[in-house]
Amino acid sequence: MLSTWSHRSKVSDKILILGELSLILASGHIGYLLCSSFSFATLLPAEWQLIYVVVFACSTMLCSLSLGLYDQKLRETHTGIIKRVLLTQCFNLLLLTVVVFNLSPAMDPGFATLIVTSIIAVILVSGYRAFFRYHDISQLSRRRVLVLGSGERAAIIEKRMRRNVDRRYFELVGFVKIAGDKEGFIPAEKQVALPDLSELFDFSERNKIDQLVIACDERRNMLPVDLLFKCKTRGIDVTDILDFIESETGQIAVNLIYPSWVIYSNGLSLSQRFRTNLDYRLNVLLALITLALTWPLMLLTALCIYFEDGRKTGAPIFYRQTRVGFDGKPFQIIKFRSMRQDAEKNGAQWAVSNDDRVTQVGRIIRKYRIDELPQLFNVLKGEMGFVGPRPERPEFVTQLAKDIPYYSQRHNVRPGLTGWAQLKYPYGASAEDALEKLKFDLYYIKHRSLLLDLTILIRTVEIVIFGKGR
Repeated sequence: MLSTWSHRSKVSDKILILGELSLILASGHIGYLLCSSFSFATLLPAEWQLIYVVVFACSTMLCSLSLGLYDQKLRETHTGIIKRVLLTQCFNLLLLTVVVFNLSPAMDPGFATLIVTSIIAVILVSGYRAFFRYHDISQLSRRRVLVLGSGERAAIIEKRMRRNVDRRYFELVGFVKIAGDKEGFIPAEKQVALPDLSELFDFSERNKIDQLVIACDERRNMLPVDLLFKCKTRGIDVTDILDFIESETGQIAVNLIYPSWVIYSNGLSLSQRFRTNLDYRLNVLLALITLALTWPLMLLTALCIYFEDGRKTGAPIFYRQTRVGFDGKPFQIIKFRSMRQDAEKNGAQWAVSNDDRVTQVGRIIRKYRIDELPQLFNVLKGEMGFVGPRPERPEFVTQLAKDIPYYSQRHNVRPGLTGWAQLKYPYGASAEDALEKLKFDLYYIKHRSLLLDLTILIRTVEIVIFGKGR
């Protein structure tokens, strides 16, 4: 399959994206023709008409991505999808009228044309999404998967991917018991009864298996290597459980990692001086632009914090805290204060959901990530980037590094304001949550690229708008 954002691109995803792109291009063309026929549109030369339609489509797709409409595991009702489609066009209108058409007035067909085009796009895309959902087009991408193993490692697939949404792109045929597997992890009814492993290829052919996943507890001299080679040469994909979980969930199963996988696995190459220097320049540019756009909001936030409790108690507006950064070096993170001044009078502790230490203003600015805007100064100082693992406190890092294998590897890249883990996992407040987030952080480190960073930044808009992750 083709690779997109360093994961596997599904056939159904391609159908969804290409279908929407075609409908949005059609919306731009139909909207312009309708308005020009009623003299509502600003008449454009033929080449600028084409440019307008293409720019409208590209801008819409970008806004759709930022609002999570192309998230493979988007859990929304059809009403929720329509709301996101409407929001997409609202942001699209703003982006085109405020930015694009001001930079290039020659392609502006008039506000009336833009409104009509947006309404047509909402109708066509909503209808297409309803058709896609009703006929479950995602079935086109489903692979028939057979797991070699029925022990502790194989049970991780059963445990992590038991919901329908987790198995959207594959059908789990069953588990094959391999000598050396631990007992009691996979129920007998989910195991495939093979009288002998020599029948593996014939069974795979008869049952149209697309993929074999190696998930046995003991590998040495237990796997039928010749049969696996035969399966692979006959078009059946053979993959390791680590790569399977990485592909399907967008995370790396830390508890399954073995040293040779770390050494020989693709990715995880971090010695890129050019990339590091380019990252810093891009981060500084983005930080300056964001500061220029958000300083009124930052000033309003500072005033709200001051009037809520700062004026009476003398509590500071900003909050400084030591975090562990690149190469394990500590630095002072800057945030808007969202908790009472005595929040940690009993020592460092995890923040939790509905924390009673959070102020009224703090609840709002934490929900929409406004409290993190002062970290732009950390970005300007080179201590953080826009994208990367979230920096943790030294008190927690010391213990987490002891309890969780490979935890210190997250310090091989610069910490970020947002990251893959923030997109994929809700706000964490325990060592267990830290382990889950590490799985996503390692995935990001392995697949780190400018395109993935851009995707994460765009998708962060969804988190801010819908108040997710807190």
